[in-house]
Amino acid sequence: MIQVELYEDAQGLMVGFRVHGHAGFAPHGEDIVCAAVSALTQTAVLGLAEHAGAQPRVDVQEGELSCELPSYEDQGVQLLLKTMVSGLEQIAARYPDYVTLKRISEKGGFGHDVSV
Repeated sequence: MIQVELYEDAQGLMVGFRVHGHAGFAPHGEDIVCAAVSALTQTAVLGLAEHAGAQPRVDVQEGELSCELPSYEDQGVQLLLKTMVSGLEQIAARYPDYVTLKRISEKGGFGHDVSV
């Protein structure tokens, strides 16, 4: 299963995200769920770096992508992230056995789960 963690500050602004795991919907190279999640998250990272000037800190490992934004208050940055989240929510709704989303708020410290 692909797990998406969406990190927010105390005001509800997105400060980063982490995607990890494998969907397991189909064999490697044929998994449309994995491809869709990868396309959305990688395109968001490119948009943040190339068009929003956000200079994201990105770490890519096998089966994992994390993105941290040192500067995230810009409206364009938030718009890109919200658009990515909208797409991920649609995928999770269509394929709930393969993708989960969790919002994690810094209210009370990061790690406080505010919705699943």
